[in-house]
Amino acid sequence: MHRVTSSPLARTYRFIAASLLLAGLALVAPRAHAAEVIPSLGMTRTPTNGDDTQLSYGLAVRGNIAPMLAAEIGVGYRKDELLAGTVESTQWPVTASLWAKPLPMFYVGGGAGWYNTTLKYPQAPLLTSETSQKFGVHLGGGISMPMIPGIASLDLNGRYVYLGDQASQLPPNNYKADFWTTSLGVAMHF
Repeated sequence: MHRVTSSPLARTYRFIAASLLLAGLALVAPRAHAAEVIPSLGMTRTPTNGDDTQLSYGLAVRGNIAPMLAAEIGVGYRKDELLAGTVESTQWPVTASLWAKPLPMFYVGGGAGWYNTTLKYPQAPLLTSETSQKFGVHLGGGISMPMIPGIASLDLNGRYVYLGDQASQLPPNNYKADFWTTSLGVAMHF
């Protein structure tokens, strides 16, 4: 019986090729998770307020519903000033999104939400606050970068929210309610 041996150089090349193949599969193949819980901190900007940005907070639950498609439900909180600080706008949206994932780290898509908005007049104590609800849509995308593989990822998300004109019985009687938001969160995998 003839035994075939390979040279150390050939074994090294096979080892490197196998290692690269396994590393490539680990990067390309998404890990299956039941869900991700994503608390986030963001910056929002209303186009009519110039370059002023405000903090926003969010909490979302995201899960894969198909190999390259994820669904997300989220809640948020944001506060903004309108008309040079004469009106405070407080908003807490409840949103649903569908994200296409062409690559495991990147996602793009949009969704809809129910935006609850309270207008308060801090400089005019006689005027009461007013709360309204409005349906809105959003488009955006993001990147999810693994921090601890299988446990947590850093999630950077940007979106434009279209709410159109918001009507109010108190001044301002009509204002543009659209806004941009960019958020950074930690996606904890379960």
